[in-house]
Amino acid sequence: QVRLVESGGGLVQPGGSLRLSCAASGFDFGANAMNWYREAPGKERELVASINTAGFRTKYADAVQGRFTISRDNGQNMLYLQMNSLKPEDTAVYYCHLFRFEKTYWGQGTQVTVSS
Repeated sequence: QVRLVESGGGLVQPGGSLRLSCAASGFDFGANAMNWYREAPGKERELVASINTAGFRTKYADAVQGRFTISRDNGQNMLYLQMNSLKPEDTAVYYCHLFRFEKTYWGQGTQVTVSS
């Protein structure tokens, strides 16, 4: 079955960096576009970044454009989110997301806290 497992979250100071990872299994990873979402306390879950199957087409939310980079390694079935110049407003649980055959799949999420 589809499994998405995020890792790499933690506590970081403003201006710092983190790299999130998502290990995917149970489906043909290289044949599916992938996304990162985040959910901050008291807010709706929002799309952060998307990447196409081959990894050359990406899209970002305005709030993270120029600071975050989504990437993938199809040989290792891994999805990444490099987050630089982090701000307190980036504090959220970050989720790996797949939409496949009209079904939505989520990982368990990884907490990112940006605070001094």
